[in-house]
Amino acid sequence: MKNIKDDVQKVLEELLAVAKLEKGDILVVGCSSSEVAGQKIGTYSSEEIGKAIFETLNDILSEKGIYLACQCCEHLNRALIIEKELAKELRIPIVNVVPKLKAGGSFATAAYAGFKNAVAVEKIQANAGIDIGDTLIGMHLMPVAVPVRINKKTIGDAHVVCARTRAKFIGGSRASYDEEIM
Repeated sequence: MKNIKDDVQKVLEELLAVAKLEKGDILVVGCSSSEVAGQKIGTYSSEEIGKAIFETLNDILSEKGIYLACQCCEHLNRALIIEKELAKELRIPIVNVVPKLKAGGSFATAAYAGFKNAVAVEKIQANAGIDIGDTLIGMHLMPVAVPVRINKKTIGDAHVVCARTRAKFIGGSRASYDEEIM
């Protein structure tokens, strides 16, 4: 588990250095504990792996005031587990479901147990994301997602892809743009 936690921390640090997230921003994470363990997605849910990844992410992000949104697996239509305070702040409708190992996934199950006041929602617009094991988090990112190339390409045996978002460019060829928010 120590290697997995170290991998998660390295990936998160690399993403945070590029994404420039601020207090109140949202990071969405999708995670296949099966893929982390070297198995086919959805075949080897590991409570220990899900908990290790959730706790590592949540500890670091909580210190920075960044919200964590944890994507459930396809059996729950990729719903998200978040803190109730975030759902209320953004006026996101809460849905009634409790993730479990084989219906929601180990990562979302750990989030539901580990957040102070966990709720499930169907959609969010996150500022950045980490996809651990090709779980397809793109639907939960703001409209203009930009890939973030990181040096650490895996967590355990799972392939990792990161993204940040940026504001849309509007106005065409005569417009000027703010380099700070690109």
